[in-house]
Amino acid sequence: MDETLDEPPTSAVFLDNCHFSQVIFNNVEKFYVPGGDITCYYTLTQHITPRRKDWVGIFRVGWKTTREYYTFMWAPFPGDLSGESIVQQQIQFRAYYLPKDDEYYQFCYVDEEGVVRGASVPFQFRAETEDDILVVTTQGEVEEIEQQNKDLLKENKELKESCRCLQKQNLGLQEELRLAQEKMKELEGEVCFLQTGNLELRRAQELQAGEMSSAQMNLASVRDQNLKLGKENQELQKGLESLRSSCEKLELEGNFLKEENKRLTEQNGCRERELQQFKEHNQEVSSEKEQLESRLKTTLDRMDQLQAQVLNQEKEMENLVRMDHDKTEQLEHLKEENRQLRITLTEQHQNHDLTKELEEKNYLFQILQQQKDEIDEKNLKLRQENDELLMRLSESPDYSARVAVPLAQVPTQSPESANLLFGNPYYRSPETSAVNMPSVKKCPLCHEVFSDDIGPRQYEDHVRSHILDCPFCDETFEDKQVYDDHMYCHSLE
Repeated sequence: MDETLDEPPTSAVFLDNCHFSQVIFNNVEKFYVPGGDITCYYTLTQHITPRRKDWVGIFRVGWKTTREYYTFMWAPFPGDLSGESIVQQQIQFRAYYLPKDDEYYQFCYVDEEGVVRGASVPFQFRAETEDDILVVTTQGEVEEIEQQNKDLLKENKELKESCRCLQKQNLGLQEELRLAQEKMKELEGEVCFLQTGNLELRRAQELQAGEMSSAQMNLASVRDQNLKLGKENQELQKGLESLRSSCEKLELEGNFLKEENKRLTEQNGCRERELQQFKEHNQEVSSEKEQLESRLKTTLDRMDQLQAQVLNQEKEMENLVRMDHDKTEQLEHLKEENRQLRITLTEQHQNHDLTKELEEKNYLFQILQQQKDEIDEKNLKLRQENDELLMRLSESPDYSARVAVPLAQVPTQSPESANLLFGNPYYRSPETSAVNMPSVKKCPLCHEVFSDDIGPRQYEDHVRSHILDCPFCDETFEDKQVYDDHMYCHSLE
């Protein structure tokens, strides 16, 4: 009998809450012969609506709840269900599942909520015997039976009193169960609210990751500009060294000219005026040299300040990335805790402890939201500082002076010095300065220096080898840390 393998729906409802008149059992025998199948006949009145999970069980007389059934069969669902009709049904119980003792039993019809809707008269499972038996008892046995009846009546009263107490306790437990179910529904609503909060926080984190990637791109552009400034600073240092060497040569030639001037003073008086002109020109060159040295010093100081600011910004960006990673791990841990909390909500009825845990999770959400706002403010400040640095670099006169060495500052040969015997010693041709400035190819990412004989295609291939392509989108990255952060953002989706 495969139908008996499933457990029927039962409840702890007592006899006072059952309705025994909605199902009427017909043709119930006083006893049934053991070892044979029995058929149960019953009538469904218009006061009951049959359902798929209704069942008919055999109960020992004296049962308290529907959980005390001996065996059961699923009640067949009637085919014709008119409004106020009476339906005749029958169920056959197999002999293998029937009781083997001679106790009194009865049929009970139980609905899918575990409530009894009808019960039959008691019957026994015993062999057939003669009905008329003459019983002879003495007066002492009669008194003993009466005393037993009194004891049974007293015991019955005590059982009824205990039954009333149990019913009161059952009502209290049912009320507590109802309150617990309402609390469970409230907690489920709060869990749904927390899940929506998690989704919103995840969207905000994705937006923050996009803003951080843009800030890192801006930082990379600032680094490129710093590299350009470093190259220009090297070019200025080389120009300064060439100026110093030319000044030393000019001093040597000046001494030689002084001696030549002393020797030629008697021959030509006009040489004195020319020498005076050379002295004035030498003073101008010296003043220009001092101006260049002062400007180079200020430029070097400015470069040191900019490099210190860039290092500070890089440290702040690393701290922000680390904090963002920690917040992401906390969010994942919080999601796992929410999932475990939802599972325990369905299994446990300890509502007070769950309420405390939900309050702690709400408090943790508020802390994470505040930390996220602080990170957004720091990102905004870093963006503003990067914009200010770019504006200050573009507006700085030293930056424009380092872009290209002006040729107007290099002294040229005046027409008056064309007739000098030894020429103008302070004059340096543009071709000579162009030769002294070598052209160098340098990788902007790894700072590797290449010779002039390398082709542009090889140089481009070397630069492209540092570029990292994202396999999920069309973005490219030059910094490995930025690429790792971008891939981590994809892993969170």
